Amino acid sequence: MSFELLGLAPELLQAVREQGYTDPTPIQKEAIPLGLQGRDVVGSAQTGTGKTAAFLLPIIQRLSGGPRGVLRALVLVPTRELAEQVVTSARTYGRHSTLKSVAIYGGVGMEPQTRALKDGVDIVIATPGRLLDHIGRRHVDSSKLEVLVLDEADRMLDMGFAPDVNKILGTLPSQRQTMFFSATISGDVDRLARRALNGHAAVDIGKRAEAADGVEHLLVAVDKSSKRSLLAQLLQEVPGGRTLVFTRTKYGADKLAHQLRREGLDVAAIHGGKTQGSRNKALDRFRQGKTRVLIATDLAARGIDVDNILMVVNYDVPNDAEVYVHRVGRTARAGARGVALTLMSPDEWLLMCDVEKLMGRTFRREVMPGFEPSVEPIQPEERKRAPVRRGRSVMARSGAARRT
Repeated sequence: MSFELLGLAPELLQAVREQGYTDPTPIQKEAIPLGLQGRDVVGSAQTGTGKTAAFLLPIIQRLSGGPRGVLRALVLVPTRELAEQVVTSARTYGRHSTLKSVAIYGGVGMEPQTRALKDGVDIVIATPGRLLDHIGRRHVDSSKLEVLVLDEADRMLDMGFAPDVNKILGTLPSQRQTMFFSATISGDVDRLARRALNGHAAVDIGKRAEAADGVEHLLVAVDKSSKRSLLAQLLQEVPGGRTLVFTRTKYGADKLAHQLRREGLDVAAIHGGKTQGSRNKALDRFRQGKTRVLIATDLAARGIDVDNILMVVNYDVPNDAEVYVHRVGRTARAGARGVALTLMSPDEWLLMCDVEKLMGRTFRREVMPGFEPSVEPIQPEERKRAPVRRGRSVMARSGAARRT
């Protein structure tokens, strides 16, 4: 199926073509027609599946036929980075219209945002806390609102935004279209969706807790004290390509970045402790290929929208199995292939078993010569007969070097 069959207006089809897209992703194929019909949508979609266009294209088409400079669509997102990503996409897809979009988030001054709201805006993309600040100061008039989107609702709840989101819902018109996207539909997410949808019809879209088919999962057992040396060696084996590395803490991200730079690698780190300007600069350099390796915490990485990431590295195995799926969704986008490399110390092996249980898959544990862990890595029950692999080069076996 092509975009031409979804019912989009010619100017939107032109914008899509200018981005180089010809065929919609599965979630776009199902969500766009529903959005154009004005239906409420509950979508379960991972990062990198094209969900941003799935809700923005119907919004832009709907708003193109009405008044200008009036807030008619609101998109709630959990982080500043995601707000910037979505507003960039809104301007890209709406380039052939006169609609105005603005991103509203904390960590920066309110005055430019206040001016933009006062001058008139059609689409607001906002984090909950800063939006409430503007609502409290009467900078936002939502009386004409037609469409509400809650994007990455699971992460908003994880970050403690449920009270803020509920307050915002209480200020919005009850007669509206609501589109609700979340990587997973937990009990808390389901309860929030029921309130946001006000009893309207909902449609489930997409697969849950699954990585893209093009992701190759590589698990390497190694002692915690040897992780940095092993990662440096593996990164040096890959001649090019972007690599995104995840750590649990801000301190861990900075420390790892410093250590890898001493190994001669071009590395940057982003996390919530850095200024918005420095985070944007690091992301831009990574996006442009000027920085090859970006180290990030999970919250800072929300909203990273960078094509052609060759490899995602779990330097620390996440405590929450669903976070693993979020992380590895940054590679193998739009039908491409990529590698998800996880470095597992002995205290993290059971956490990886939780990931495998969630995904319904098992992955072979491997050991690199010279980096053998002090304890033999356990294998999942389903793989007891599969020996621990020891090989010359994890990256060479994955074919990552050949895909740069």
